[in-house]
Amino acid sequence: AAGRRVLLLGEGNFSFAASLCEAAGTHVVATCYESQEEVSRRGRAAESIRRLRDRGAEVVFSVDCTKLKDYFRPEKREFDCIYFNFPHCGRKAGVVKNRELLARFFHSSAEVLAEEGEVRVALCSGQGGTPADQPRREWHNSWQIVAVAAGAGFILSDVHPFNAESIRGYKCTGYRSQDKSFCVEGALNHVFTRSTPLPYSRPLLCQIELESQKVSFQVPQVLVDKINRGFLEVSSNHPVRTVKEKLTAELSQAFPFQNTDDCLSLLHRGRPDGVCHSNVFWITLSPEATPSTEEMSHGLAKAVLFSHVDFCRDTDESGWVKVQEGRHISEQYCLRPSLLPCAQALIQRGAFVPGTLHVLSGPVFRKCLITPFSMPVFHEMVFVCAVDKGTENSYIQMLVSTIQTSIHSLHQAVSSFKLNISLQEATSFETTERNDSAAFASQLSNVQYFIRVESHASGSCVGVISTAPYERVSSELVVIFASLNLDLLAMLICGISDWRMLWTSDTRFLRQFPRGELRLFKSFSLYPPSYVHDVSFWVPDGEPFDEVAFHTIARQVSGEMVISIQLIDSFQQSETGRRSLCYRLTFQSCDRALSRQEVAEMQLLFRKEINQSLRVTLR
Repeated sequence: AAGRRVLLLGEGNFSFAASLCEAAGTHVVATCYESQEEVSRRGRAAESIRRLRDRGAEVVFSVDCTKLKDYFRPEKREFDCIYFNFPHCGRKAGVVKNRELLARFFHSSAEVLAEEGEVRVALCSGQGGTPADQPRREWHNSWQIVAVAAGAGFILSDVHPFNAESIRGYKCTGYRSQDKSFCVEGALNHVFTRSTPLPYSRPLLCQIELESQKVSFQVPQVLVDKINRGFLEVSSNHPVRTVKEKLTAELSQAFPFQNTDDCLSLLHRGRPDGVCHSNVFWITLSPEATPSTEEMSHGLAKAVLFSHVDFCRDTDESGWVKVQEGRHISEQYCLRPSLLPCAQALIQRGAFVPGTLHVLSGPVFRKCLITPFSMPVFHEMVFVCAVDKGTENSYIQMLVSTIQTSIHSLHQAVSSFKLNISLQEATSFETTERNDSAAFASQLSNVQYFIRVESHASGSCVGVISTAPYERVSSELVVIFASLNLDLLAMLICGISDWRMLWTSDTRFLRQFPRGELRLFKSFSLYPPSYVHDVSFWVPDGEPFDEVAFHTIARQVSGEMVISIQLIDSFQQSETGRRSLCYRLTFQSCDRALSRQEVAEMQLLFRKEINQSLRVTLR
């Protein structure tokens, strides 16, 4: 790109910089740690420096890579790319000292790098400690480059071989601080980019209109960054919306069709059928919708106003809904755990026409254990239709066939790998798969089929189908309910291995799907570091331990950075009967830099929260 500014650090004989400066539109600033006098004694250095200066490049000596801002005026600090080839503390420095050097270098680079810039670090075979190294060193014996870079807010976005032979005139030098070459066979170039910062989620109030009364509630903290994201809106390019629109188009061609998204309430009154009380996000409605000055000063965020028709859009001058004082709301409400109650309510209305396929879609919310395919929020698509008794099986086959055609059509445009979509009877479904499918099936009393999608890399149940008699109208009619997880479908079609990536705020995600076009996803954060912490505690006497609440607290305090929770020990005192549990938590981000220090702070907060909320006694 024109005007691209490139900074090179730790040059030995400047042969790499001399090769790079030949690129058109690139301004090179080449530096080394040694003085000009020391460099002049190195073979070929003088010739490379002359070539650099002839081409308008800057050559600077005695530059400390850990204090870069000291060498450049503020207006000269915005480098588009920083190269540091084969950094080393010198002599026989071990891995710990070299990690420290890299840590200080990355912090220094962050101060002189353009916002969209990149840092390129070449390391000898095995030094980086990532799976890209072959052979791979044990983590403790490597330079742990992804963890070190994360401490300065960088993520590894690409890694590829360092081909010294392809660099014209390049000759490595500097072995143990001497004018000697070293082996670069198997060396790797690590390309780092800035991470979006870890989110600080302020408390958030949501305002709605309920039975002509304007009320508000505080959004559960674990959902603050996921509420009202608008993935399914017309202006959205999100892959989840693309999957939904493709399904809608295919189904509307095959069946009489009615879309009923606009009348869905975010809240469910009372206890949802088939859902465990502990798996629901209960909320407290309040008529006091205007925050106090004190609340605003403590960071209480302005309310989210939803676009559904049953949600309020009118506010007073402060942007907050005014409500009648003294009104008390005694009913229990929760965030909807499924759209199936909405579908069941739909068939009771006069507008429900037998033979027409009615479709509802939107986000649903439920507490769940932390597993790779368990999501506290996902976009559900529900189909409901009444058909003549005896024709339901053929109708289900037609429905599934249309869904299969739609999914295959989407996937063929993305990848040459085949997706296998199967309809399996509930009686033959594996127990482990049933558990994964609980998010769909829990509100269906007569589940008959599970819809499973398998790719070359993974597979999952993405939906369920159920039937029920339609006695309100005729004993000769049967209602068919079907539910699909749009998020899981988007993941399997686009090769997205982590559900959290669908909710990232990093613009590099949606850039891969221009105008909603589905493509095979390429992660912009490779080999993210993981950190392990254990926690042990005494469970309160005579009380069952709420493991779902335990996992939900982990999600909340870490901002979904906990990817695994394992029970590794359970102990009961024979004398007192007291029970002790020990869990192992694994922290890892899929899209952001996550440092060891940040994880340690999360773990401390987690211990505090489980002590207060679950009344456990920490050990």
